[in-house]
Amino acid sequence: MSILWTIIIGLIVGIVAKFLMPGRDPGGFVITAIIGIVGSVIATFLGQALGFYRPGESAGFIAAVLGSIILLFLYRMVIGKKT
Repeated sequence: MSILWTIIIGLIVGIVAKFLMPGRDPGGFVITAIIGIVGSVIATFLGQALGFYRPGESAGFIAAVLGSIILLFLYRMVIGKKT
């Protein structure tokens, strides 16, 4: 159930990250939502590895937003150079 919760939070976080980092994304909303989900999952596993969260506990909203913003920035850097 915790991974499902992480995915739901990731969708919301992807939207928040998009609003915090405005601009054109080559992939649009779908890619931004996927980046939000991946950012939330990474924040969860990284937080568990560092001892911030217990096993089975998902990342907090702020950590997930930060993870998503970092991934969105990296995505723009990589995709921006190709186009």
